[in-house]
Amino acid sequence: MSAPVVAVALTPQVRTLFFDAAAWAALRRLGEVRLPGEDDIGDETALARLLADADVVVTGWGTAPLTARVLAAAPRLRLLAHTGASVKPFVTPASFARGVRVTQAGDAMAYAVGEQALALTLALLHRLHRFDHALRTGVDWATAKAAPPRRELRGATVGVVGASRTGRAYIGLVRALGARVLVVDPYLCDADAAALGIERVGLDDLLTRSLVVSLHAPVLPETTRMISARELALMPAGALLVNTARAALVDEAALLAELRTGRLDAALDVFDAEPLPVDHPIRALPNVLVTPHESAGTVQSRRRAAAIVCDEVDRFLRGEPLRHEVTVDLLDTTG
Repeated sequence: MSAPVVAVALTPQVRTLFFDAAAWAALRRLGEVRLPGEDDIGDETALARLLADADVVVTGWGTAPLTARVLAAAPRLRLLAHTGASVKPFVTPASFARGVRVTQAGDAMAYAVGEQALALTLALLHRLHRFDHALRTGVDWATAKAAPPRRELRGATVGVVGASRTGRAYIGLVRALGARVLVVDPYLCDADAAALGIERVGLDDLLTRSLVVSLHAPVLPETTRMISARELALMPAGALLVNTARAALVDEAALLAELRTGRLDAALDVFDAEPLPVDHPIRALPNVLVTPHESAGTVQSRRRAAAIVCDEVDRFLRGEPLRHEVTVDLLDTTG
């Protein structure tokens, strides 16, 4: 019986980020590994060519979706293993109908995102972004020192929107540093809330009571633009917003208008338009700290993701239950 074929539909750059020598060796032990060469795996024709006799496909940024056309050219395909968290850009109704199973490595990224959200929180609390902006733009020393009041995390009330994997990582970190935590999440049960040591509240209550609001929810119909002008107005003057989750959770135009008043400060890792245009007005605001959608991009996070992918492929080929499978019903409740 021939060895299973594992097609790695990743660009050379992405392959290098995720798979070190040990991960490549682990993957090659599972079957015959196929690479796309110079082909653009964002092109359906190129992806179909790569998957012609593949049993498994490993996906990442820039991989084309499993459309009916791609699937027709890949009769043996049985598993999609994604190196990231959200699989929505890659799976289709046609792939689920064909019985292609799906797994992902979102667990690998949770701690890295939680840690960056903590770093952004601390930077905002201590107004590091404002000091940096002032000094880099030539403001005199005395004026640069005149930042709004700075606060400590210890004893502060932090509101977390979404007790997701990243949300729970962030909760653990800020609680360890002495924060009181409020959480809004309709899927969080009382037992889990008690175990996390947090208080469950409604969104309006969270916004009005929190010094820091950190977003960790998936993009669903009920969460899209959940933070708009009305919600931002509920936040007290001097409050801080951190978004390392998804841009779609926030009405960007409303946020920009609020930030222009100087009433709130924000740290943003995600934007409606990515790459963020060079002339985007949010780049020039002194009360905003921006990062280029890189909160999950630690070396350790990506190595963990590769290890999860290898383990899931191994389990699948052995006929064992997948640990991180995404089914149709779960797809509707994840970002």
